Amino acid sequence: MKSVLGIIGGSGVYDIAMDHARWQRVDTPWGQPSDALRMGEIEGLPVVFLPRHGRGHVFSPSSINYRANIDALKRVGVTDLVSLSAVGSLKAELPPGTFVLPDQFIDRTHKRESSFFGTGCVAHVPFGEPVSPLLVDAAANALRDESISFLRGGTLVVMEGPQFSTRAESELHRSWGASLIGMTAMPEAKLAREAELCYCNVAMVTDFDAWHPHHEAVDVAQVVAVMKANVDMAKRFVLRLAKDFPREHQPCPIGSDRALENAIMTAPEKRDSEILKKLAAVAGRVL
Repeated sequence: MKSVLGIIGGSGVYDIAMDHARWQRVDTPWGQPSDALRMGEIEGLPVVFLPRHGRGHVFSPSSINYRANIDALKRVGVTDLVSLSAVGSLKAELPPGTFVLPDQFIDRTHKRESSFFGTGCVAHVPFGEPVSPLLVDAAANALRDESISFLRGGTLVVMEGPQFSTRAESELHRSWGASLIGMTAMPEAKLAREAELCYCNVAMVTDFDAWHPHHEAVDVAQVVAVMKANVDMAKRFVLRLAKDFPREHQPCPIGSDRALENAIMTAPEKRDSEILKKLAAVAGRVL
C-alpha cells in the first residue's frame, strides 16, 4: 500500500508549499468536515491537510465534527495521520515552545460523538497503546533533524473546554502524573483507531495551564503569541517528515492499521444496513 500522509493542524500549517496543491471538499455520511482538504504532494509523497478548527478558527473544540474529519481523511486514502495541537504544560520541565510526542491520553471530554459504531453495529477496538510507534519514530526523527526541542512520551489529558482549567483542575491533573492538558486529541485518536489509521499526536506547549506559581493563568493572548512562534517550527517539521517518510506504508507493529479485525461484535444478520452504508469508508475493509 502506498503511503498517504495526513496532517491535522491549525492556522499557518496548512499553507506549506506543495506540488499540485488544491482544496477539495469531501462529503461524508457523518456531516461536513471542519473544512475542505488541502491535497498535494511533497517530493512525490501524497499529503493531505485538514484545518481542525476550519480556516479562520470557526469551530470550538466541542463543536468540531471529529467523525466527519476522520472519515474524510480515510475516504481520500490517508494511511498515516499526524495531529498537531496546542497544549498546556503540567510540568515545569516542559516550558512553552516545547514539542511533545505523548504516548498516552486521558479522555475527560463528555459532549462529543466518540465512535463510528453503535446500535446496529457494535465494535470494540483495542486502544491500550493509542499511538502508532513507527509513526512516532518518524515524527521524532523529523523533529530531531530540524533541531526542534522535543520530548517523547507522556500523558495528555483531554478536557472538554472551551474554558481553560481552574487551578484545582490543573493540580488534580498534575497529581495523576499527566504531562499535558489539551482539548482536541479526543475523540480524534479513538476515531482514527476505529478507521484503522496510524496516529501520532504532536503537542506544542503554549502555556503552563493554571498551576504554575510564577506564571499567570493561561489566556488567549498568551496562547496565540506562542502559537505564532511555533508555526515556523511546525512547518519545518511537516516538510522534513514528508521528505523522509516511507513511500510504502509500513504495517503497524501494534496493529493500528488492522484494528477492526475481530472487533465487530454484531452478528452479520443483525447488522443495520443504514449504519453499514455510513461505515463504508472507515470499515469497508472488514465489512
